[in-house]
Amino acid sequence: MTAARPDGPEPGSALASMRASEVLFASLQLGLTSFGGPIAHLGYFERAYVQQRRWLTAEEYGGVVALCQLLPGPTSSQVGFLIGLRRAGWLGALAAWIGFTLPSALLMAAWAIWVAPAQGPLALAAVHGLKLVAVAVVTQAVWSMARRLCPDRATTAIALVAASLTLVMGGASTQLVALAIGAAAGAAMCRDHTLENSHLAMPIRPALAWFALALYLVLLIGLPLLAALFPHSLVAMSEVFYRAGALVFGGGHVVLPLLRDTLVPQGWISDDRFLTGYGLAQAVPGPLFTLAAYLGASSDFGRAPALGAMVALVSIFLPGLLIAIAGASLWSRLAQRQGLRTILTGINAAVVGLLGAALYNPVWLTAVRDGGDAAIAMIGVALLARWQVLPVAVVLVCVALSCARLLF
Repeated sequence: MTAARPDGPEPGSALASMRASEVLFASLQLGLTSFGGPIAHLGYFERAYVQQRRWLTAEEYGGVVALCQLLPGPTSSQVGFLIGLRRAGWLGALAAWIGFTLPSALLMAAWAIWVAPAQGPLALAAVHGLKLVAVAVVTQAVWSMARRLCPDRATTAIALVAASLTLVMGGASTQLVALAIGAAAGAAMCRDHTLENSHLAMPIRPALAWFALALYLVLLIGLPLLAALFPHSLVAMSEVFYRAGALVFGGGHVVLPLLRDTLVPQGWISDDRFLTGYGLAQAVPGPLFTLAAYLGASSDFGRAPALGAMVALVSIFLPGLLIAIAGASLWSRLAQRQGLRTILTGINAAVVGLLGAALYNPVWLTAVRDGGDAAIAMIGVALLARWQVLPVAVVLVCVALSCARLLF
């Protein structure tokens, strides 16, 4: 399959509908198999959209990742949303978000409503196997992106500096500093290495981008006023989750403790129930932000669990998607300027460094406890990189091996 035309298909055309169906199928596959959190998701996306389907180049993908790293909200969901927008217009963007989000959202809401938490040793071993899948996926993705985006000494040096800075200092703000350093270093060191096919035009009119930004700010200011008038209502719930999604950098691992500090002290949910959902969020595929569906359904003030789950889910994702629309419009116009190509080269190299740092901490450190775990992870890497096995098969193999270690 070839990459989409820069201006995308005409809305309402047969091509747009066909491509939207393709996006829905691809994102649904990712939503069912993408274990391991936001960093691992970027590895799944790179494999699915760049290597397999070739909907965009490695340079274009690196640019989208860099943009979403700079924005508040769920990075992997924003990346998928923008790829769907590029491929199939607004219908494709919606299909990408639904496909990637729906499986884990349904699992989280169903767990809150019907299922008791699983705490047996075999269940814990299976969850640990999913963490090892993340090690395999991120390792393969970092290697693949490094080969394309760090082809010389200058870009390799930028990636190493970004990785070292992130590992030493940590934190979401450090990631922004690393990207800024990559931009400056690219301008100074990469003048002879310009991006090829880096122009990632989006079908976003400037007026629509400004409207998205205005709506983002209006809701950020207006929802707290409405919540003060209607405390412990669906409006107040929406404000809590919208604020979390609008202001947090760093993805799901950052927003989860933020939500706990807001919801538990105010009596929305007990600490025990929150921690149960927190643990479940690490075990299901898809974005960690879908914990909102569990929290909305579990709320002590919600009379309709399904409605509470839907309100919380939409509220936490909406600000990130709005700001992604506004940011992508500006980003696509800036990327057309030749003078900024070297800057984007440096930013893409820094993205590789950030993913490399995340491969070590938290992915490797939280998943690999001994030599047996390392062996299982490397088997997963070999299955992905050497034999091109589907990720869902790698999930089954790693989970089976993890459970086998417990039994034997």
